[in-house]
Amino acid sequence: MAAPKKGRGPSAQSKPGRSLVLILIAIVAMTGGMFLAGHTTPRLGIDLAGGTSITLKAKADQGSAINKANMDTAVDIMNRRVNGLGVSEAEVQTQGDDHIIVNIPKGTNSKEAQQQVGTTAKLYFRPVLASEPSGGATPAPSPSTSSGASGSPSPAASPSGDQKATSPSGSPSPNASATSQGRAVSDALKADATPSPTGSASAKSSGAPASPSPTPSTDAATAKLQAQYAALDCTKPAERAKVGQAAKPGDPTVACGEINKVWYKYVLGPAAVDGTEVKKAQAIFDTQGASGWQVQMTFTSSGAKKFADITGELAKNQQPQNEFGIVLDGDVVSSPYVQQAITGGQAEISGRFTQEEAQSLSNMLSYGALPLSFQEETVTTVTAALGGEQLKAGLLAGAIGLVLVVIYLVAYYRGLSLVAMASLLVSAILTYVIMSLLGPAIGFALNLPAVCGAIVAIGITADSFIVYFERIRDEIREGRTLRPAVERAWPRARRTILVSDFVSFLAAAVLFIVTVGKVQGFAFTLGLTTVLDVVVVFFFTKPLMTLLARRRFFADGHKWSGLDPRSLGANPPLRRTRRPSGPTTGPVDPKGA
Repeated sequence: MAAPKKGRGPSAQSKPGRSLVLILIAIVAMTGGMFLAGHTTPRLGIDLAGGTSITLKAKADQGSAINKANMDTAVDIMNRRVNGLGVSEAEVQTQGDDHIIVNIPKGTNSKEAQQQVGTTAKLYFRPVLASEPSGGATPAPSPSTSSGASGSPSPAASPSGDQKATSPSGSPSPNASATSQGRAVSDALKADATPSPTGSASAKSSGAPASPSPTPSTDAATAKLQAQYAALDCTKPAERAKVGQAAKPGDPTVACGEINKVWYKYVLGPAAVDGTEVKKAQAIFDTQGASGWQVQMTFTSSGAKKFADITGELAKNQQPQNEFGIVLDGDVVSSPYVQQAITGGQAEISGRFTQEEAQSLSNMLSYGALPLSFQEETVTTVTAALGGEQLKAGLLAGAIGLVLVVIYLVAYYRGLSLVAMASLLVSAILTYVIMSLLGPAIGFALNLPAVCGAIVAIGITADSFIVYFERIRDEIREGRTLRPAVERAWPRARRTILVSDFVSFLAAAVLFIVTVGKVQGFAFTLGLTTVLDVVVVFFFTKPLMTLLARRRFFADGHKWSGLDPRSLGANPPLRRTRRPSGPTTGPVDPKGA
């Protein structure tokens, strides 16, 4: 019994409908899932829908390494910080080993979200040793928040204004009021700005006992700090950028802060509480009293003890300097005053906050402490109108490319072009549905480079069809009819298609791994469409050709089928020679033969 010819198994010829039914079921199921999920269009990226994209690069701090755990923590904190502002559908994700991409869709809060996500340094609570308006600014007086107090000092010279920190269970003293400057800067520096002999962070305040007799080095440090404070003008952005950020937690420093639209300059003591020790912070509206919007803080067990110590020391001073500064990225974002030690691990900051101000401060307290520092590399802002124009341009380019491919297929392959166009249509439907489903599933967004990847994929997919068609034509040129030519051509075409697609997929995978930012959209789309090309060729194009080979239009080699043996220059049909069934009997006359 002769072995079956290679590539002509009965299942390959007699049951091509199974593969066509399977791919049809897959398309119907995924399309139904797309409509049920309510995501009938692919999610558009920032460059197409409009918005802001920020690329941040991680920098290793002392004691903090750039690793997956720290990067994931930073992503989580940034994500909560941005979405805590009410910015819908903001994306924060790692790119590579040391980059984070923040995509902020167009919206009313996108600018503030951009400012907060760029604020990536650590958060500290530092005692305020001295403060005053900077650059000759004179803040307008505001009423005190004291309850029942008369003749309270005006807060005109105090950055704390009427902000105060209290315990949720406690009530402010009848004489609660804002602080005022009250003593010379030089005295504050001499008494409080002397670095601790151990160099470690402490809860020292303006009322704390002075360090042991100053050494020449501490005198020099104090003089330097005093000179910096005297020369500092916080109304100038260039000077604000030079102060605060480089200070070590255990050293005093000068800093700037904008309170009630007035810039103040500060002398701050060593960090007393780290921002990582704030367990939770939230903005709430006081419905029971007249405090309005306020911020509630909850500390960890270690942070609660430190906060109780520092507020206890500050409360001893009462006036003039019983404030602590909340310092984020070297800037003082708030400087409330205290009247008594706040114990129990909970505190409230109140004082004429708007809802936006309270929410912003609570976000900084909750999500301000990152395990790494980040440098802003690129910021790209695209308006919705420009994004729409880019999308139209991308779709137009794709349509032009598709039309050119179809024209080539029709002109060269004629009837076979119908197979190619049907396969391209199936590939396009699968690509569209999968992209729509991947948006809510993994956060995939179709950006402009991804559109370019889809356009390139048209050529890659068409190339697979051409490889198969040319193998079939080669078999016909050798004198075979269409049905055996389709089956004999498939094994050789299959190997070529798999090798070609593997190279394309490998290139896309490498590009996706080593690149950062929007180029990954191109690589992802290229890899996705390459995989789909294999699926379509195996489960649609090949079975469809097997079915068409049984139709007379193609099987007889009609001149418009693209498989006409005469136009292809085919050899005469191959014929099999049969051997005699048995030995020849009787003598054979050579002459007669």
